[in-house]
Amino acid sequence: MTRRTVPSSLLAVALALPACAAVALADEPSATRVGTVPDLSGVSTESFGFVELRRIIRGYQIAPVPLDLQGKDLALVGLGSYIVNAQGGCNDCHTNPPFAPNGNPHQGQPKRINAARYLAGGMPFGPVLMSRNLTPNAQGRPAGLTFAQFRETMRTGKDLKNLPPHVPSAENDLLQVMPWPVYSEMIERDLRAIYEFLRAIPPLTGFPAQPQP
Repeated sequence: MTRRTVPSSLLAVALALPACAAVALADEPSATRVGTVPDLSGVSTESFGFVELRRIIRGYQIAPVPLDLQGKDLALVGLGSYIVNAQGGCNDCHTNPPFAPNGNPHQGQPKRINAARYLAGGMPFGPVLMSRNLTPNAQGRPAGLTFAQFRETMRTGKDLKNLPPHVPSAENDLLQVMPWPVYSEMIERDLRAIYEFLRAIPPLTGFPAQPQP
């Protein structure tokens, strides 16, 4: 069976549609500069269509931090960025503060994500509850979780780290601020895309300070 890949003509059309200055990288195959799109011409088209290709490209264009693409699925990283940065609102809770100085759109300022603390957690929600660090640990695991653990958390809300507060009980410890009842409805591919994007973002020390595998 012939493996179909993204033709250059389709990439050109998809890149033009968002009306954004995206640049394909030829000299940096393992990483992206902020707001750039890697060369996707070798990516298989068997698992996504044109609309999803536009989401993948847009995801790269809006990623607020450089991405480590070494050993990553390029299509999933781009799609994951689109979900995290254009749909999921993850930055609002998992980056403290969410916006860089003079970059808060709620104050009428041009939006600038706080890239220095991107998704490192630490946003307070009461005296003991803080958002978690989603960046990869030393083993490259987002929030210190394997994909199976990440999926379990997204599907059930189970707090695998058992950090306080323990609600509704220590034996049935569920995350109280993250909208996992909504995220739990995502299809498997979207969850994999989010995880792959989080694998690609810069690791940062955050809360908890040392994510456990």
